Amino acid sequence: MTRSDATDRLLDRFLTELRGLDPLAVWAHGSLGSVGGADYQEGRSDLDLIVLLDGPITASTVWRVARLHARLRGEPLVAKLHCSYLTPGTAADSERRHLTWAHERLFRRPVTPVTRRELHAFGLVLSGERPDTLLPPVTDGELAAFVVRDQRDFWRREVDRVGNWTQDAWVDVGMTTHARAAVTLKDGRLITKREALDLMPGLGAPVEVVEDIRRRRYPGPGTPLREIRETREVQEWSARRGRLTRDYLGPAIDRLVAAYT
Repeated sequence: MTRSDATDRLLDRFLTELRGLDPLAVWAHGSLGSVGGADYQEGRSDLDLIVLLDGPITASTVWRVARLHARLRGEPLVAKLHCSYLTPGTAADSERRHLTWAHERLFRRPVTPVTRRELHAFGLVLSGERPDTLLPPVTDGELAAFVVRDQRDFWRREVDRVGNWTQDAWVDVGMTTHARAAVTLKDGRLITKREALDLMPGLGAPVEVVEDIRRRRYPGPGTPLREIRETREVQEWSARRGRLTRDYLGPAIDRLVAAYT
């Protein structure tokens, strides 16, 4: 885990600002919620949170949530803070789109079966009750069905959008999500991004891409800083990395979906 006072200060400030909304619980999932926070990399990892409000979520609630996040804007790492707001009456529906703050704006999106399983398996309680007392469990069938849909209906389509794959974020998330999906469908486990990187070569992923992700996301002690490259060299590598990623992911997703459909 790479974490300093900046993460704790932001979480403490967020919890303080939330008091006016009287939350029933606040939970962390994703990298911060991983066992011991082992996969959290400050400045790289998102701060993925769930807030359970007594409800209902009205127009007034939306306004208060927007104001809350606006007050946090001066905090370091605040751009990484992502939070969905649920109520006891809406928490059971994994298809429902919940009020969410992410990418520094408000919108609505589902709290997926993967997130729900993470919360039950190793969610970090920041305030209130544990997830298993307030959030319905996710069956293995529900989890597998979602993972297949996500690979088939979202990631397979995005593979064909060439422009995405010159960007670090698309390469990192697309590759790690596929490896994690393969493990979940095989034996029902959820694994971290770091674990996914270790498994990728065995799944046939291009080693150059795997090592590129590892160097950027998990630099170890003594890892040399990336050398300064000419703009043309960076562009050539980004294009090559994109081709390698797409050439691997497209067929790999097709095989995975066919095996579990």
